[in-house]
Amino acid sequence: MNGAHWAGAIAGLMVAANLLCLGIAYRRLTCRTAVSRLQREAPPVTIVRPVRGLEPFSRETLSSGLVLDYPDYETLFCVADAHDPIVPLVEELIAAHPAAKARLIVGDVAVSANPKLNNCVRGWDEARHDWVVLADSNVLMPKDYVQRLMASWRDDTGLVCSTPAGSRPAGFAAEVECAFLNTFQARWQYAGEALGFGFAQGKSMLWHKPFLDAQGGIAALGAEIAEDAAATKLVRAAGRNVHLVDQPFEQPLGPRSFAEIVQRQFRWARLRRVTFLPFFAPEILAGPLVPAILAAIAAPAFGLPAWLGALAVVALSYAGEIALARGTGWFLSLRTPLALLVRDLVFPGIWAYAFVAGEVSWRGNAMTIKTDGADELNAAIPALSPASLRSDGRS
Repeated sequence: MNGAHWAGAIAGLMVAANLLCLGIAYRRLTCRTAVSRLQREAPPVTIVRPVRGLEPFSRETLSSGLVLDYPDYETLFCVADAHDPIVPLVEELIAAHPAAKARLIVGDVAVSANPKLNNCVRGWDEARHDWVVLADSNVLMPKDYVQRLMASWRDDTGLVCSTPAGSRPAGFAAEVECAFLNTFQARWQYAGEALGFGFAQGKSMLWHKPFLDAQGGIAALGAEIAEDAAATKLVRAAGRNVHLVDQPFEQPLGPRSFAEIVQRQFRWARLRRVTFLPFFAPEILAGPLVPAILAAIAAPAFGLPAWLGALAVVALSYAGEIALARGTGWFLSLRTPLALLVRDLVFPGIWAYAFVAGEVSWRGNAMTIKTDGADELNAAIPALSPASLRSDGRS
């Protein structure tokens, strides 16, 4: 075999591996797990939702958590600043749902450089129940939200979480974000969990409070700049596993700009690069770019034009992704193939830039992430005792 033949063989193996991964993810996402013991017991639950700023779907996503079909739960909205524009909406929703046992907690606690984690500390401390869900403000909760989280809890579980399923994009840029969130990121996360490599996702996280408190409490999630990376390492160190819900919960997107998408994807890539480098480095091989280049090199040796070899790889890869999206009910449109192509043209630059750049922006907070996963703000925060964390809720 000459070089062209080797290139063709490697391209074929990469395409086959990609399609196999899609198949594993599809099976995991469509085969429902049996009812768990925790789901049958239905213990009371506290839902902690950090909020900051108004988003296009804030009313819908926040109110969805106040009308759940679950017998006993409370909702604690946590906001760092009493003057945040989200506060009037939260107060209105609490007043409109008096039976929901919802409260607003104002003031954060600086346990890390992660503003969302700091915003959750007081809610965690004031939770009345042993089962606590940390849920982002832009998660759209179905009526059986808690039951679906509990359904994935097993005896070896340390954490159940959900990736976001991008939905309701307004404009092509938002469709590109769906391409990132769904058949790229969620697909690999579900395939990894099915193969025994479960990774946490911070969008929705079901914790057994006594377990996390025994590992250092919610402040232990500040060990990494991203709380989901810290959660993954903490759970694995305790000899337990991270499991995912059978179907991820929706995150309605609305309008997006390309600049917002690239910045967000760069931030996430940089965080993955500094927290899980052995898993991040091969991500460049996950899309069709590398096998398409190899197929273009190999095609002339088989009497075919180079462009046809590349096109065949891209067509097979995208057909698999579209089949996965259709089978799981994820967003699809006539522009989805183009959105997938734009994603795959942009991602190599994001991947490469994650190795050399350090500063990211997180909701207006500039953070310099060092190559060891630490960050400058964390180093500046002194160690706080549990008593000081509960004193007044502020740093």
